[in-house]
Amino acid sequence: MLQATTTEFVAGASLDLLLGDPSWIPHPVRGLGRIVAFVERPLRRVPNETFAGCLLAGSVVLAAAMVSWFTIYWIGPIASVYWIFTCLAVRSLDREAGKAIHALKAGDLNGARKLTGYIVGRDTEALSEREVTRAVFETVGENMSDAIVAPLFFLALFGVSGMVAYKAINTMDSMIGYKNEKYIRFGWAAARLDDIANYIPARITAALIVVTAACMRLRWRNALAAIRRDARLQPSPNSGYPEAALAGALGVQLGGLNYYFGRPSQKPFLGEPIEELQWRRFPQVRRLLYLVALLSYALVGLCFHIR
Repeated sequence: MLQATTTEFVAGASLDLLLGDPSWIPHPVRGLGRIVAFVERPLRRVPNETFAGCLLAGSVVLAAAMVSWFTIYWIGPIASVYWIFTCLAVRSLDREAGKAIHALKAGDLNGARKLTGYIVGRDTEALSEREVTRAVFETVGENMSDAIVAPLFFLALFGVSGMVAYKAINTMDSMIGYKNEKYIRFGWAAARLDDIANYIPARITAALIVVTAACMRLRWRNALAAIRRDARLQPSPNSGYPEAALAGALGVQLGGLNYYFGRPSQKPFLGEPIEELQWRRFPQVRRLLYLVALLSYALVGLCFHIR
């Protein structure tokens, strides 16, 4: 296992904050997506779909870890910085969510729907202004774990290759981890791996949101109450925790009816509607996002120091 140095970590995290995910830099998530799509086709010929999905999940995670390990071994610190930089997504999460909110601010609901569709899995063609806002807030809450805390958690525990392996798991889940007819069996392994990988990070993220809410003088006690009451009610064992924390901190209600591939899915509500859910609250969401990221960086830096 090749561990990153503090300097490599600071460089990678700083590049993410400065650049986000520029299209001119090859991104491993895009590469992983192509690999998953390429491997899926021949594996579809395997009679047992669940077994085929297990083969795909295992091979993609192993390949991602091995490629990152070998590039770091042969190239050195530059490769390590590259993997850390591309596995984090603070700036890009802020940027993509902000585009949808900016469209709402400009009165362009159709544009906001389209932009929201790039960052969520639900159907967005008929969303109201409030539902677009809810979708954006929910995906920012969930991705505080998926795009920040979870990659850093695996970086601290298993080094850069562990971070890249997590990113492979998360990418597979977003591609094939659906409970529809096409993927209910084939995507089972990817979805279960993602549930396991995010179990601890999701709960750490919720705790960090509570701490940052207290720093920002938001409703941190309400965030704690929402986590205890609502987080475990979600179909996902993990996404409800950061989303409930965010809802409680803002004093708004998230959750409700979503559509996936034209089919309705009623999610339990998160938080209480103390205040109206409005896109104008997005600056507070942005501050929470960056404070959670900075706290996460500090914790990882502490782990490096102790080690």
